[in-house]
Amino acid sequence: MQSFKNHFLMAMPHLEDSHFAGSLSYLCDHDDNGAMGVIVNRPLEITLETLFEQLDLGGEESPHRDAPVYYGGPVHKDRGFILHRGSAQPWDSSIQVSEDVALTTSMDMLKALAEDQGPKQFLICLGCSGWEAGQLEKELKDNVWLTVEGQSSILFETPVEQRLGAAAGILGVDLNLMSSQVGHS
Repeated sequence: MQSFKNHFLMAMPHLEDSHFAGSLSYLCDHDDNGAMGVIVNRPLEITLETLFEQLDLGGEESPHRDAPVYYGGPVHKDRGFILHRGSAQPWDSSIQVSEDVALTTSMDMLKALAEDQGPKQFLICLGCSGWEAGQLEKELKDNVWLTVEGQSSILFETPVEQRLGAAAGILGVDLNLMSSQVGHS
């Protein structure tokens, strides 16, 4: 089985599911048991300041107060997933996704961000996206997604409204020119 960990999933134009239409997801894990990732191009109408306040973390002086919070997907919508540049160490509940990208789900990183002690480049997502064993592979065969290896520069340096196009551009594809009609001959 080919693992798509550290890959982008780009929703094909014919995908009409309201959770994923027009989405760019970043896969943080993929093995025989399924796949897990976060949508990285859907900012919510809340900022990190709101999370700091809701979790009573202070953060009044944090330079990250205005950072957007993203809709990460329809699974575990009450949990935070922090995608960040750098190492999974020393953070609790972290996994190394690629050489320079990690995913953390622990409160210690939010506390550090409130105190300007955390990573400088990060995305905070509420919820995640999950696929059961074999589900993602079937969706790929059904042409629901385009895939390409992830690039941290797209995650952390590309403006949110340009991320999907930038990921497609790695493949030399313009999603705006693709038909929403699918078929097999």
